[in-house]
Amino acid sequence: MPRFDHPTETVFTWAAPSLKFGLGALAEIGEDLRALGVTHALVLTDPGVAASGVPDRVAHAVKAAGLAVDVYDGVAVEPTDKSIEEAVAHARSGPWDGYVAVGGGSAMDTAKAVNLLTSHDGTLMDFIAPPIGGGRVPDGQLKPLIAVPTTSGTGSEATSICVVDLLDLHLKAGISHPRLRPQLAVVDPLTTLSVPPQVTAASGMDVLTHAAESYTALSFDARPAFPNAQARAAFCGANPISDVWCEKAMELVGVHLRKAVMNGNDLDARYGMAYASAVTGMGFGNAGTHIPHANAYPIAGAVEGYQAEGYPEMPMVPHGQAVASTAMAAFRYTFPADPKRHLRAAELIGGRPVDPDEGAEALPRVLRELMRDIGMPNGISAFGYGEPQLDTLVAGAMKQSRQLSVVPRPLTTEAAGQIFRESLRNW
Repeated sequence: MPRFDHPTETVFTWAAPSLKFGLGALAEIGEDLRALGVTHALVLTDPGVAASGVPDRVAHAVKAAGLAVDVYDGVAVEPTDKSIEEAVAHARSGPWDGYVAVGGGSAMDTAKAVNLLTSHDGTLMDFIAPPIGGGRVPDGQLKPLIAVPTTSGTGSEATSICVVDLLDLHLKAGISHPRLRPQLAVVDPLTTLSVPPQVTAASGMDVLTHAAESYTALSFDARPAFPNAQARAAFCGANPISDVWCEKAMELVGVHLRKAVMNGNDLDARYGMAYASAVTGMGFGNAGTHIPHANAYPIAGAVEGYQAEGYPEMPMVPHGQAVASTAMAAFRYTFPADPKRHLRAAELIGGRPVDPDEGAEALPRVLRELMRDIGMPNGISAFGYGEPQLDTLVAGAMKQSRQLSVVPRPLTTEAAGQIFRESLRNW
């Protein structure tokens, strides 16, 4: 049958892994692996999460189901090409026929890369999205992967995206393909109770920007038509199904994030944020993020001396802090593309109606109020950036083709520079 001829896209795609959600869901993970045909699993986690005891609980549940299991705790927080190469080398040395990622986005992204590179030949850069990498498409099946998030943030348990810090380029970049998506996400809010306040805050802002960016992204039917099904991007743009999940996520974050930061033992708040993270992954993992995430990659990649509270002692900007830092200015810029959506996002996050006369300031105001309440850094100057570094940050952001493809308002180099300039301080 000939393809329907139309100048703009008429089809959107939506996919998500199977989801197991609830208090105590982790106890069933051995049975879940057995159902996927796994006989010997490798658990991938980082040292901090390993110290929490959650990976050991996973290993115990796997053994109780009669399966073999080993734990690799060498995952780097904010994974780099070097740390992933080390994890891949380890995974290639053993008999494992399935993987379990336990942790935040770092563990899940590392596991996705490990699964890809133990199932395909080639290097990490072969698969990184262009223009930074080769943009190679995985052409074979991957092994079963179960994702167990221990933070309420990245939503990586539901997405087909893997993000890596490329050390020599001082830049973050990503790989995106449906085959990277985990087969199952096991979300147990009990695993998040020990997360420190500032990690909770940063992770929660990642949830929020995921949802708000995807909700305000370029609509799928405003994009030029793809030539064929294989060419259709994983980030297809705002669409009716993703909208439902994004709206719910923004509402949940508005209700629960402050409480989760102020009292980490508030199980209701932890439950609400775990739910928000899971559902926003189902939204942004299909619609796509735009300017704040494009900006976040060079912000994190070029940092030199910033030390984030609650994180390992190393120069790094946590992803949630990086995306939040330019969100106010970014949404101020995208407001003219769809004022109603920006105002609706402000209402959902703020939990009350907004005055339409606020216009472009409504969503930035709500974000500012939330970020100040939970102790987020005040703009990119808090990370050590000033006017002299703006050109570097702009150049890095403008290379993020995956995000820029769904920006609702065309982004020029000059406009990107103004967004970064406005974000030096947010209040």
